[in-house]
Amino acid sequence: QVQLVEYGGGLVQPGGSLRLSCAASENIFNFNSMAWYRQAPGKQRELVASINVGGKINYADSVKCRVTISRDGTKNTVWLQMSSRSTEDRAVDYCNAQLLRVIYWGQGTQVTVSS
Repeated sequence: QVQLVEYGGGLVQPGGSLRLSCAASENIFNFNSMAWYRQAPGKQRELVASINVGGKINYADSVKCRVTISRDGTKNTVWLQMSSRSTEDRAVDYCNAQLLRVIYWGQGTQVTVSS
């Protein structure tokens, strides 16, 4: 059974940066793609960044200038680095993996932006 576990959420000050990790239970290159999503209160879950098995990266326009997605197959891990956090980034961030028509989700990690 595929499991995705996020790490690194918590409190970040405005203007600060935060690095999130997603640990997968198996080789991340088994998946067609992996991604980070976020869901703010009262809003739909939205894509932040994705990377497919070939290395193609996609960033949401709203965060493209300050976000980086990366991975390490030897560690079965995908990271999301985001800088210049603001209150607009308050959300639960989710790790996502896709294998053909099947989509897997982590449990989510809360990101709070506050001074």
